[in-house]
Amino acid sequence: MTKNKPLAVVILAAGKGTRMNSKKPKVMHALLGLPMINWLLSSVEQLSPERIVVVVGKGMHDLVAAVKPHETVVQQTQDGTGSALKAGMSALDGFEGDILVLLGDTPLISVATMQGLIASRYQGDVTGISVLGVCLDNPTGYGRLLLNDDETLKAIREDKDATLEEKRGNIVNTGAFCLDASRTVGWLEGLGNSNAQGEYYITDLPEIAAREGVKTRVSLAINAAEVVGCNTRIDLSNLEQTAQHKMRENFMMAGVVMQDPSSVYLHHDTKIASGVILEPNVYFGADVEVGENVHIKAFCHFEGAKISKNSIIGPFARLRPGSDIGEEVRIGNFVEIKKSSIGDRSKISHLGYVGDCTMGEDVNFSCGAITVNYDGFDKYQTVIGKGVMVGSNVNLVAPLTLDDGAFIAAGSTITTDVPADALSVERSKAEVRSGWAALYRKRKEDIIKNKSDVS
Repeated sequence: MTKNKPLAVVILAAGKGTRMNSKKPKVMHALLGLPMINWLLSSVEQLSPERIVVVVGKGMHDLVAAVKPHETVVQQTQDGTGSALKAGMSALDGFEGDILVLLGDTPLISVATMQGLIASRYQGDVTGISVLGVCLDNPTGYGRLLLNDDETLKAIREDKDATLEEKRGNIVNTGAFCLDASRTVGWLEGLGNSNAQGEYYITDLPEIAAREGVKTRVSLAINAAEVVGCNTRIDLSNLEQTAQHKMRENFMMAGVVMQDPSSVYLHHDTKIASGVILEPNVYFGADVEVGENVHIKAFCHFEGAKISKNSIIGPFARLRPGSDIGEEVRIGNFVEIKKSSIGDRSKISHLGYVGDCTMGEDVNFSCGAITVNYDGFDKYQTVIGKGVMVGSNVNLVAPLTLDDGAFIAAGSTITTDVPADALSVERSKAEVRSGWAALYRKRKEDIIKNKSDVS
């Protein structure tokens, strides 16, 4: 049988961050800079469901904002997954079709795995539920999926309640279900809370359905990593590594070279073109785009930056938000760029700071030069034209304009605009006092000797 019914998705996301020692809702903790709930929503949206309902807890305003435009329902009393699903179903009154139930703290589940879970509900005419399971080498602590001889589900047994024989099974529950919408409300009414926690669990639904002669099928996830949940900061760190690893692999398959992939850290929205070379220890923050054949050397840090093709960046370079690097640009070691555009073929090779600047093409910005863009109250712009030569250890005090072809002598502090092709020098007149250094040292030596004689 094939799927031919509408789909609604209910995401259970009301969990607090208690075990994380956090005041944020659990699903608002981020992977690669994006809240867990948004990772899951991104995958769910690819199923094109008719409805997506997210069950939240009271006062979780940030979570409500994060999942918009999708609908949210508040679980007034946090007393189990069954209670949460009841809250979600209240928004789906009259819906006919499949209900896909997912846990918000299992963010990396793939579209293919969800599709398999939905399809498994159509393996027989009396299949009303499908449950997503996974085989683990070490299932200790997880609820076991107990199967009948025909491989339908008999029951879900929590680890602490399982017999020794049941604990030998290695097919565990992931928490994802696909349910027949027309029966789900009735099944939920049959849930009880006669357990140690006094809570209502959706894991009891298969046994309730079986009393009506309705079977539950098991769909197995092939990749255990994608159905790992998150309860602690340690779990979150492990999920981060899984997501980082997958994203690195995707980039490398698309033609990006990573000399030490494990040392490259990506953001969920990082864009890297084919032919880029990434040396070790490179960090990408939010909103970074790297063009073709860029070479990024070791120990660079990027946020809010665009790097155009064939440029060389680093080592030890930092591009802050608003950095727009042109083609064939050279940004060298210990250079910081902030809120500035750098024209094609310009060079800032070492030990420089460029902030709030528009720099033209073919500029040479020498060692130790900086734009002085802040007076303690406001930021000011520096405009540097094409082909300008800025010498070493130059201070460009904004607001300032250097026209095309201007030449700024080393060691100058420039406070007035420089016209095209002009030389600007601002230095004190050198003064040489012959023999001064020798007399100074002799005087110091005499003072030290006199002190020693007195003591």
